[in-house]
Amino acid sequence: MMGRCILFIAAFLAVLSFSPVCADAQDIKEHEARKARLEKDIELIDRQLSENESRSRSMLSSLTLIRTQIASRKSLISESNRLIRTYSDEIYLSQLRINRLDARIDTLTVHYGRLVRSAYKNRDAKVWYMYILASDNLGQAFRRYIYFKNLSAEMKRQADEIRLAREELQRRKSELQEMKADAEKVKKQRQTELASLQKEEARSENMVAQLNRNRKKYERELASKRKEVNALNREIERLIRESMKSGEKGKEPPAEVDYALDAEFSANKGKLPWPVEGVVVDKFGQHYHPVFKGVKLPFNNGVSIAVAKSAKVKAIFDGVVRQIVVMPGYNQCVLIQHGNWFSFYCKLQNSTVKAGDKVKTGQVIGTVDTINGDTQLHFQIWQKQTPQNPELWLRKR
Repeated sequence: MMGRCILFIAAFLAVLSFSPVCADAQDIKEHEARKARLEKDIELIDRQLSENESRSRSMLSSLTLIRTQIASRKSLISESNRLIRTYSDEIYLSQLRINRLDARIDTLTVHYGRLVRSAYKNRDAKVWYMYILASDNLGQAFRRYIYFKNLSAEMKRQADEIRLAREELQRRKSELQEMKADAEKVKKQRQTELASLQKEEARSENMVAQLNRNRKKYERELASKRKEVNALNREIERLIRESMKSGEKGKEPPAEVDYALDAEFSANKGKLPWPVEGVVVDKFGQHYHPVFKGVKLPFNNGVSIAVAKSAKVKAIFDGVVRQIVVMPGYNQCVLIQHGNWFSFYCKLQNSTVKAGDKVKTGQVIGTVDTINGDTQLHFQIWQKQTPQNPELWLRKR
């Protein structure tokens, strides 16, 4: 009977040790990691908005930043809500486990008390001998002998199991209190985030009103931006064409395509490292003006990534630097060839490579510049002369 009790306790403690709390703790860590990432993105954008507000800045750029910040803030609040629900579920389950463990300790304590009282009543060795001699057969006598012989050891083991169960109970209670404190902390943070969101939305509405009041001024600003984008697109198309065209008489023949490198690049879709650490504020493709309805923005052949000041730019893959050019509105731009693939890095303050250099994945190629108040890397990926969506090629954040 005592042996079965001990086995039951061991099994019970093992079940508790490997209960869903492990999975829930992992969920909490994942939520906290995503929350921390969003907080970092919001902090970066907020720093750009506050540090550069006294400098010349495109109103459209400011609106894009603040709306990106609003989207990140909403995602942060949603993540906080999910984290609070996870905490709530885990607190509930932990309390159930504590209640079950508490009840089991009470039961074990009662059984242990009976065992101690029984041993005390039969402490006279003569009574033990009489009990053994009263056995019906030799087998029963032997079993009774073994029982009395091991009674002390069994009592000690059961007492140890009760002690371990109580220690486990105390640990569970401590964990529960910590989770409750963490949950309250997240709830308070969420309230702060909601207040910040309201301010940001009000700021966005003010920008929209300002754009509407001065539509002609900002349409001229947009037209100037369109010229810069179109000039950049024509230049990169020319550079890629020059890198890939067949040799002409009197001209230097193009470099031979590295097809092995080309295949490696293709195989790494969705796995390439980011050229900088930051937040995508302008996505790939055709977009419309956020305020002037029906007005198309210049087609974006890449992405714009808001970064910290003087952020280092790294090559996303092995390759060869083909050209370094300077473009209005984009400052220095570096074109790197990877077989039939090209990566293009713009808005650099300086570059640490030159045409013809071989570069490795992760190698620093320059530093991001601050242009008209914006510290952003403009980044593109091309397959021959077809632009690609960089976010489909870079690792998921």
